[in-house]
Amino acid sequence: MHDDTKLTHAGREHGDERRHHGVVNTPVYHASTVTYPSMAAMKASQATPDHGVFYGRMGTPTTFAFQDAMAALEGGGGKTLAVPSGLAACTTALLATCKAGDHALIVDTVYAPVRRFCEGMLKDLGVTVTYFAPHADIRPLLQPNTKAVYLEAPGSMTFEMQDVPALAKIVRAHGAITMIDNTWATPLYFKPLAHGVDISIHSVTKYIGGHSDLLMGTVTAAEPVFTRLRETAWNLGLYVSPDDCYLALRGLRTLSARMARHQQTGLRLANWLRSRPSVQRVIYPALPGDPGHLLWQRDFTGAPGLFAFVLQPGPDAALAAMLDHMKLFALGYSWGGFESLIVPFTPGYSRSATQWTETGALVRISAGLEDAGDLIADLEAGLARFTGALAGAPATAQPRR
Repeated sequence: MHDDTKLTHAGREHGDERRHHGVVNTPVYHASTVTYPSMAAMKASQATPDHGVFYGRMGTPTTFAFQDAMAALEGGGGKTLAVPSGLAACTTALLATCKAGDHALIVDTVYAPVRRFCEGMLKDLGVTVTYFAPHADIRPLLQPNTKAVYLEAPGSMTFEMQDVPALAKIVRAHGAITMIDNTWATPLYFKPLAHGVDISIHSVTKYIGGHSDLLMGTVTAAEPVFTRLRETAWNLGLYVSPDDCYLALRGLRTLSARMARHQQTGLRLANWLRSRPSVQRVIYPALPGDPGHLLWQRDFTGAPGLFAFVLQPGPDAALAAMLDHMKLFALGYSWGGFESLIVPFTPGYSRSATQWTETGALVRISAGLEDAGDLIADLEAGLARFTGALAGAPATAQPRR
């Protein structure tokens, strides 16, 4: 079954269409207490934790429908568990695989809140952490007590690629667990479990939710790793509401159509920005000539609309003249919604094994579902304000509406 078909049908009860009275979308089940007709029924429910509804915190039919659909899309024989946020998915994966006295390898370009977790709580729990450059040979860095290697391809903010299959093979031979934050690609454009990775992590908040109104994450793994993930999440009380699972499942149904549009617009904007004299560099693995393009082309089947570019060096006032007056691009963190976002970053503060040497401002774009020509016009006006400010001219545009 192709992914587009899975997106439409996975998680739906085709073998028992009348279970929900013929309703196409699994209804929202609000539940804390669940009662049973007998002791035997109570025991049977707890014996099947993947689908047994025995207490609301462990899931309801709404939860299971979303998790089943995600697992089908991820493939690789994995099972999926939903948790309250993308960061919760990242931390659950690390806590499930590391204990006091263990060692973890973390890619240096990791999502900054994950680094904060590693430097704080994970170290407080007695886990030592080493950061490595995305293209580094990790074999000299592996220690006898290395239990987890954390990847992110491409990296947050600066989009460096990694050779995921090669790294996963090395880690598996060492007897450790490989995990990857795959939020950028979604399960449509990259399937970690099929490339040897043990745990696939997603921020459902982004493209899967797709509407900027949802916080959720998922972890997917095959047994026995999945059981460790589930036990960790349940012990921490990481509960997701059935309302959010309903929204996530609804977003998942349209993921393919939205991702195609995000990719189309992202490529058009990235190519246009490459031609602008005030832009020093566009960073987008889907572009030929990007340092990570060959790895992306080999392993990935598509790209979203999230990328970055580096401006000519200039003062903050020039950057503000550009960004403060954008009409369509909103200033905001996160990404993957229907609306376009733009935000400046300073990557150097969250690195230790690599250096960020660009002197111009780094700006990240999340291309939404608007008309690409309208977005280009907004960027063109913004770059004109930027270059005008470099020359000493005041910004003439009105503040954003």
